[in-house]
Amino acid sequence: MDLNRANQIVESPERIKVTYQGVPVWIQTIDDGTQTAVVYNEADPDIEKTVPVSDLREEN
Repeated sequence: MDLNRANQIVESPERIKVTYQGVPVWIQTIDDGTQTAVVYNEADPDIEKTVPVSDLREEN
């Protein structure tokens, strides 16, 4: 995913499906400088990690 699209998803009022390594995640924040995102696992919100935005995938 590119940085602009990730920022659009974070700002969107709609629910947009995103995965990281095949696992559904919510994007919490984006760091434009490092091009990383803080995401958490939908199934277990206690699992939070920082990942490269380029590794996120938008699901249709």
